[in-house]
Amino acid sequence: MSQPVPRRRMSGIGRVLVVVYAIMALAATGRSFVQIVREFDEAPVAYTLSAVAAVVYIVATLALVFAGRTIWYRIAWAAIGFELVGVLVVGTLSLLDPALFQHPTVWSLYGIGYLFIPLILPFFGLWWLWAHRSAALAGSPR
Repeated sequence: MSQPVPRRRMSGIGRVLVVVYAIMALAATGRSFVQIVREFDEAPVAYTLSAVAAVVYIVATLALVFAGRTIWYRIAWAAIGFELVGVLVVGTLSLLDPALFQHPTVWSLYGIGYLFIPLILPFFGLWWLWAHRSAALAGSPR
């Protein structure tokens, strides 16, 4: 009979990361909901990007909470990696061609409307996942 793998509790930095992701999920969800309901026809691409960002933050939050399980650890990598690419691409495009994003999104100008947290957060998220990879991949239940 095999013994269950002990579950590690999330440390202080991990908890802070989850809280910040949860706040970003709420903020992006609220922003995209209001934008889509009020004026979707004015900037459908920008407002859809805000909704995509909201979904990414929700998935990343859940994945970080359950990152002790291998499948959620991998989902966290995918979500946060997607977030990083998204904020870099949208941020760069919004600088190079401002006409593309006349209406702001969560990731416009690298998240300037959110104090650049969307730019900084995925780096911390990926660092935390990297630092805790052995615990997540050490045979925990899928």
